[in-house]
Amino acid sequence: MAFLQLIHGYQFPSSLALLFPTPYALATLVLFVWSLGPALKNRVGTSFLVWLRITWALTLIPGVTGLLLALSGLKVPSATPLSGGATKYGYPADPSRDWEHWMYAGFCLLTLYVIEVLVKGRMVEHRVGLKLLPVATLFLYGCAYMVGRVAVFPGSTPGT
Repeated sequence: MAFLQLIHGYQFPSSLALLFPTPYALATLVLFVWSLGPALKNRVGTSFLVWLRITWALTLIPGVTGLLLALSGLKVPSATPLSGGATKYGYPADPSRDWEHWMYAGFCLLTLYVIEVLVKGRMVEHRVGLKLLPVATLFLYGCAYMVGRVAVFPGSTPGT
């Protein structure tokens, strides 16, 4: 179980955590920056597709480990009080953060699917889809950032 927690909960040092708290958030930030090229050139390169697959892998690794941890009864650190009612990060426990963590993770999966649709030109004209690609990848980055943030910091309802 400790190994699953290590994989699932890996975070960068606090100096880097302002822009990307986790490797997944970093991968989505790179994907956002990279998506500007296809939007401007109206074509998707192989390297972008490879990075998109790496981002999928970095989504599924913590996703699967998170499911295994949840099935064993664990919740996100910001929702789990330790001695004295504080979390392992020293903040007040906020149980509502557990469902928020799941919500943002679900948004990440849904957004990755939408990005696949935009890149492949399904349901939306290919050129229009590529113009929307930076918007979708920016949303993905925001959700990936929030996945890490809600796992650490309490929300507006700590202790309830």
